[in-house]
Amino acid sequence: MEEQKEAQQFIYHLDENEHEIAMKTKDVQVFYGENEAMKKASLQFERYKITSLIGASGSGKSTFLRSLNRMNDNIPGAKVKGQIMYRGLDINKDDVDIYETRKHIGMVFQRPNPFSKSIYDNITFALKRHGLHDKEKLDEIVETTLKQASLWDQVKDDLNKSALALSGGQQQRLCIARAIAMKPDILLMDEPASALDPISTSNVEDTMLSLKDKYTIIIVTHNMQQAGRISDYTAFFHLGQVVEFNGTRKIFTRPKIKTTEEYVSGHFG
Repeated sequence: MEEQKEAQQFIYHLDENEHEIAMKTKDVQVFYGENEAMKKASLQFERYKITSLIGASGSGKSTFLRSLNRMNDNIPGAKVKGQIMYRGLDINKDDVDIYETRKHIGMVFQRPNPFSKSIYDNITFALKRHGLHDKEKLDEIVETTLKQASLWDQVKDDLNKSALALSGGQQQRLCIARAIAMKPDILLMDEPASALDPISTSNVEDTMLSLKDKYTIIIVTHNMQQAGRISDYTAFFHLGQVVEFNGTRKIFTRPKIKTTEEYVSGHFG
């Protein structure tokens, strides 16, 4: 049975002498009670690249993504096994400081979730909680992150207005600015454009592409066209298992596994 499972997978392994790896997992499993929601997943994520996780609803891609900064710890009955290696440290160990980890591995969620505060306070809230109160420095970070999120020109004269007054696309870019204000190394995004209109989606995609020279981005997306447009690597998930991982162009034009080919060609199921 184990050999059969291996035969149905193709996982491209990056040569770590040639590619700088920002994070990698080894045999990551996720259980919700007795249910194994994610089978053993071993993947590498290259620094300053965008990796898309694709697959049908319930395939395990979001479950896997949430493991990468210990978000599954918040779910009662959830248990994550295996190694999640970041900067030589297995961040899945019990003695790891989760909050410190999340400073390095930020997260943007499916639906925009700005705080019920001003645009300015959305970005500075966590910084102040971590002890930064220098007004000049805070002003600089607000401007820099809003520019990186392609939002500065639209809101620079309205920083004291409520973030809830922004459009959905603007709110999501504000959430991206809020995440990168903490200067993370890795940015996780769980379907960040699924609730947005096409123009807002395009703006968020442009933002991601502009950010990848500073951040390693791992994104869950149900939109295969989006994965094809923005990502360098793609992992295809099916029934709680990583079926195939490779360069995005190869996944979409020359997949190694029949299930992957059926999914990306629209003949799935």
